[in-house]
Amino acid sequence: METASLATAFEAATQVPAPQVLLEHYLKLLRLPTFGREYDKVAQQCAQEDVDHPRYLLRLCELEMLDRERRATERRIRAARFSVLKSLDSFDFLAIPSLNKALVLELARCEYIGRNENVLRVPFGQGQLRHGQDPCGSGAGLGGLSAGLSRALYDSGGAGA
Repeated sequence: METASLATAFEAATQVPAPQVLLEHYLKLLRLPTFGREYDKVAQQCAQEDVDHPRYLLRLCELEMLDRERRATERRIRAARFSVLKSLDSFDFLAIPSLNKALVLELARCEYIGRNENVLRVPFGQGQLRHGQDPCGSGAGLGGLSAGLSRALYDSGGAGA
């Protein structure tokens, strides 16, 4: 009797943790938080849809990448210290009929940066924009680029005034 209870106690003391505990621990060490949150739910969905293992992993990777991109965008916006975050979705292009909407939307995609093209930005109206009010900076930040600001460009007298 006594040896049976000792064997059971020994087995309980030396028992390897459940796979889920190890998996969650490793995912935390590897800094894969979305994997850790979603792997069970995605596994159940994939089992119901009869999805193979590579596609299961692909779904988890896609979720992790989307979450990382979202968090990186949030970090860039916080780092830019924009006083108010606005997007072109809320801009009333009809208020300035001479403004080329297609050109503004194209520039907001920041594709010219990847092509190493220059863009000259001319101050619009009177006064100056202060740090955190760069109309192109938020688009660049959302696109994964660090948007450096130069106050000299925004003086009402033009560049370097």
